Amino acid sequence: MPTATAPARAPRPRDKRPGPRRAARTVLSPLTAWLTRPLASFHLLLAVFGLLTVFGLVMVLSASSVDSFTSAGSSYSVFGKQVLYCLAGLVFFYAALRAPVKLLRRISLPVMVACLVLLVLVLTPLGTEINGAQSWFYVGVSFQPVEFAKIALAVWGAHVLVTKRALLTQYRHLLVPVVPAALLMFALVVLQPDLGSTVTLFIVLAALLWFAGAPLRMFGVMLLGGVTAVVALAMVAEYRLARLTSFLDPTGDPSGSGYQAMQARFALADGGLFGRGLGQGWSKWQYLPNVHNDFIFAVIGEELGFVGCLMVLVLYGTTAYAGMRIATRNTDPFIRLLSATLTTWLVGQAVINIGYVVGLLPTTGLPLPLISSGGSSVVTTMLVFGLLANFARHEPEAIAALRSLGPGRVGRLLRLPTPAPYRPPGRRRPRQSTPPSRPGAKSSGTAGARRGSTTRARGTRNGPGSRAQTRGGHR
Repeated sequence: MPTATAPARAPRPRDKRPGPRRAARTVLSPLTAWLTRPLASFHLLLAVFGLLTVFGLVMVLSASSVDSFTSAGSSYSVFGKQVLYCLAGLVFFYAALRAPVKLLRRISLPVMVACLVLLVLVLTPLGTEINGAQSWFYVGVSFQPVEFAKIALAVWGAHVLVTKRALLTQYRHLLVPVVPAALLMFALVVLQPDLGSTVTLFIVLAALLWFAGAPLRMFGVMLLGGVTAVVALAMVAEYRLARLTSFLDPTGDPSGSGYQAMQARFALADGGLFGRGLGQGWSKWQYLPNVHNDFIFAVIGEELGFVGCLMVLVLYGTTAYAGMRIATRNTDPFIRLLSATLTTWLVGQAVINIGYVVGLLPTTGLPLPLISSGGSSVVTTMLVFGLLANFARHEPEAIAALRSLGPGRVGRLLRLPTPAPYRPPGRRRPRQSTPPSRPGAKSSGTAGARRGSTTRARGTRNGPGSRAQTRGGHR
């Protein structure tokens, strides 16, 4: 008896709408392909640098317009100075972009000594006191020597640690002379007094030791000592103690020590998701002190909302990615250590500034890099970006592309030299001592043979196919 078969079901039509995975693949695959290019780190860093600079100028103009009109009768006085500072910073950026790596290592010690001398001189009557801290020199324009001392400590410390990298397993070679010089710099900055710059110098020292491979127990001791020093300094100075108590309880004195923190939170809350609009914020109408300097992130949140704040976080996150990418893709240990240290300092300062604006950290007075107004901070930050861009062109893939395909559009426009590849130093071989000849022995033939064998040995050691010549070792 034949059995009835069920009719076959028609296949379901496939949904042609792209799923989330396919959409993510569609977006990420061009980005991944672009990041595999030899000069991707260089172009990515230049893009972030340009965006932060332009965004910083726009926000300085918006945040300082009321204060500038009140004090100088023009809404563009602070903005005009900031433009001049950016032009000066571009000169430093270009100089750092063209500087050879060997030159940076050669001048690191003289620059470090010069910065220490300036930190001593700023404590004398030659220095100028502004906002309770004698941290400035005034020579037509005011500048802070401690901002340049941060870069000097990073470059010189990286040079010393890389030179002694074979001995860093011993504590005395790991700590001396970098840590004593850093402690001297800390003491000179504390005497100004400038607690915020002391914190950033501590970040530079900790980054140097961390990326040099220091043991973890050393950082536990450093963290304990740093916290103890900060608490002790806060107890000594009354204004530091007021900052600490206002951080713990900002509503305890809302019209005094907690006023600035409370107004910053009000500005962020007033911005909402998309903000009130560029130039439409109320906090700059003398409600929030230092609105165009230390607390400019509050203006960003008020006028551009959460979206604007997220954009700033993405830019600094991209800076961190680009800097660490440069450090990991290079073969020169000096470039690796210095790139990671400068990136940690730059992003760490941004995290501290954003942290105390949103109420997660005590107020330290550190500017937001490339966004806050200020001459010394903008110039030194552009100098750091110039160094990182220079190191991005020293990646092995970038050097090979520049040598085979030419300098490219950006290199041709800026007239950048082709970087030299890194050649590790050759190992020194111990000298072989020749035994003294016996008195009265005839050694003319043996001496000649010995000289001939020595000549042949030297010829084979330094010949065209030798290890020293192929590796390019230098004494």
